[in-house]
This record gives sequence, structure tokens and C-alpha cells, in this order.
Amino acid sequence: MDTNFEILHRILQATGMRQKVIASNIANADTPGYKAKDVKFGNILGRQLGLATTAPGHISGTDSSTSRSFVIEKNPSWGDGNNVELNIEVAKMTENALIHDAALKILSTKIKMFRAAVRGK
Repeated sequence: MDTNFEILHRILQATGMRQKVIASNIANADTPGYKAKDVKFGNILGRQLGLATTAPGHISGTDSSTSRSFVIEKNPSWGDGNNVELNIEVAKMTENALIHDAALKILSTKIKMFRAAVRGK
């Protein structure tokens, strides 16, 4: 079938994973010593889809410096060692929701196109 379905599925999985991490950061905003985390969206998607760079200017689908998908944010820490900044986390959550909604809209449109093709309309 269409390989775009797999790509859209992976995007939805990655945004779901990132949503959980961001929500955890917000929930731990007042936890002393907690370090904010994020998901390297490009790494997850690139690794799952087997993307490779074909020119020096391309962004790599994987990060050779770490094999993990999660990274600790290097924001300056507050007095209690916590480095969560709520305004940054809300911005990340908004960005992530936009990506998720766009992928969902594209997926929905592709399904409608396939249904129309099957019905012959």
C-alpha cells in the first residue's frame, strides 16, 4: 500500500511520546533536582524510517553522539536544581500538538481519498 501511511503512523507515535515527556516536565516543575527532558523527534523518525543524509547540507536522521531518543535539557537550573521552564514547555507542547494535528489531518485526507477510490467516486 502507500508508504506514507507508515510515515504518518511514525509521526503520530513520535508526537505521542514527546507529549508524555513534556507533560512529565510540567508535572515536575516544582520537584527539586528534576531535569527537563525532551524527545529528539528527528532521531526517532529518522531511525525508524532508515533515513540517511545524501548531501552535506542535509540534517541527519540520527545523532551519532547518543543512541538515546531522550535528552536532558541544558537549561540553567533554579536554586533547587530544577531546570524546568514552564513557558518553554508550553511552547514545546503547542509545537508538538501542531505537528500531531497536521499528521492526523493528512492521514484522514488520505483515508478519505482511498475510500472514494474504492467506491469509484
